[in-house]
Amino acid sequence: MLFRLLKIPAKLATVLFCKKIIVENRSMFTTKGPLLIASNHPNAFLDAIVLSVLFKQPIYSLARGDAFKNKLTNTLLRALNMLPIYRLSEGANHLNNNYETFSECRNIFKKNGIILIFSEGTCVNEWKLRPLKKGTARLAFSSWEEGIDLTILPTGINYHSFSRFGKHIQINFGNPIKWSDFDHKKMDGTLVNSFNDQLENALKNLVIEINQPTKHTIQEKFKIEEVSANKKIFRIPAFFGKWLHAPIYRPLQNYAWKNFAKIDFYDSVLLGLLFVVYPIYLTAIALTIYYFFGGGYWLLTFFVLPFLAWCFVQTKKYF
Repeated sequence: MLFRLLKIPAKLATVLFCKKIIVENRSMFTTKGPLLIASNHPNAFLDAIVLSVLFKQPIYSLARGDAFKNKLTNTLLRALNMLPIYRLSEGANHLNNNYETFSECRNIFKKNGIILIFSEGTCVNEWKLRPLKKGTARLAFSSWEEGIDLTILPTGINYHSFSRFGKHIQINFGNPIKWSDFDHKKMDGTLVNSFNDQLENALKNLVIEINQPTKHTIQEKFKIEEVSANKKIFRIPAFFGKWLHAPIYRPLQNYAWKNFAKIDFYDSVLLGLLFVVYPIYLTAIALTIYYFFGGGYWLLTFFVLPFLAWCFVQTKKYF
């Protein structure tokens, strides 16, 4: 329920945070389950947010298990359709908990649900595909063994920057992987390796790789064009949008950069903070307008300020 309630404001947040989202095949967003989205993981929980707001059907995401240790956060994260997946780095004693998580995933698949798994296992802000873990293969084969007609969707999510808002994001989908693609008689370790090889080959074609990132190479790989002439009309409202939002954006930006940039969580934390604080900021301005002017002018705050912010994002340079 909480996931459904927050999906609309989360979608609005991505519109203000991201300048452009390019998708090769938007029809994939209407795909029905049982579906396992196998994605790379370059930008912490922003990856899950972007995909969750774009897919029509609710998505359950697998997230690092140590975030679920506290009872309160465990309840909150599960309400947001997140399930824990444990890695060896979080303690070998927790690995057995993955059997329970995979069981929950299979129950979701049996109800034609969608799961998002980050096949690299860890998040790193970089433009390349890292070696895949075996979790995706194990979840896929355990589901197929139970007779679930599961489809694996290779997905590449790419960001032009990991530190600037007004992002250019490119999402690429590969050819679905099915149970029929494998030799059913070889239920051993070689089958898992075969799955990973097939998924890795698919993802390599979907993930933008930049060995020496510069403004030129990023602009070339992402085919970025700066502000077009038809968007110049937004420059005056963009000016007001920039300065009216500076009192909220700058402090949050500085806090996120100081505390989370070194662990590749800057983007995600900044968006999360804005998602929580921005409605409060709008409400404070609306109440101030009501106090001084009365009438119904205060209601315009919730439409005019986001529009001005959007204008600024649209006219902001990528670099």
